[in-house]
Amino acid sequence: MLENREGQRVPSVTFKTRQQGEWVDVKSHDIFAGKTVVVFSLPGAFTPTCSSAHVPRYNELAPVLKENGVDEVVCISVNDTFVMNEWAKEQKADRITFLPDGNGEFTEGMGMLVDKDDLGFGKRSWRYSMLVKDGVIEKMFIEPEKPGDPYEVSDADTMLGYINPNAKKPHDVMLFTRAGCPFCARAKGMLHERGMEFEEVAVGESVSVRAVRAATGADSVPQVFIDGQLVGGSDELAEWLSAREAA
Repeated sequence: MLENREGQRVPSVTFKTRQQGEWVDVKSHDIFAGKTVVVFSLPGAFTPTCSSAHVPRYNELAPVLKENGVDEVVCISVNDTFVMNEWAKEQKADRITFLPDGNGEFTEGMGMLVDKDDLGFGKRSWRYSMLVKDGVIEKMFIEPEKPGDPYEVSDADTMLGYINPNAKKPHDVMLFTRAGCPFCARAKGMLHERGMEFEEVAVGESVSVRAVRAATGADSVPQVFIDGQLVGGSDELAEWLSAREAA
């Protein structure tokens, strides 16, 4: 049975990190003392759920977490610093601090070191997250102990919901665009002006016109999706933004 350690202090360890080509020792005190820190720990760098969901969403919500009193968002895995550094680059997760727990000392101190021998991983961390204030664990979300790699409660949305259930999350925005399209430039400009992040899919490069037509029913670009709904082109986006600002 994995122990919930709310009310206890985090383990005192030294993380062996590599920064700008130099070895740098980072102690638990350096990370947690006098700060409010969100930690999420996972089985391994470059693994599917960790790379496709756990890290990306924490990176997306890091600004909102910080708006709600969090000083730092930390990802810990039983991997060495070279692996963690490369994973951070691959993920483009520059809002998160990646800490290598190469010897598993922090994870063992948390009581979260488990056997993943069946996958050839050896000792790894169970997936969990926690809110730590000045080195003391206020809240832990530990994934249920069942086969596989459950991912149900340690996610960024659950953590944000605990910290502030009414926190305003960023919209999920995606655009189909084409190079040289002035209407696409206008749509992106409107989003940039409002600080709204978006994903861009270039027609003719990443997808075909047929794919755009299948998704939107139209050949024209841009086609803007917000929170899973098709808004339309640049004019419709302007209307959507105006309505949102007037509300």
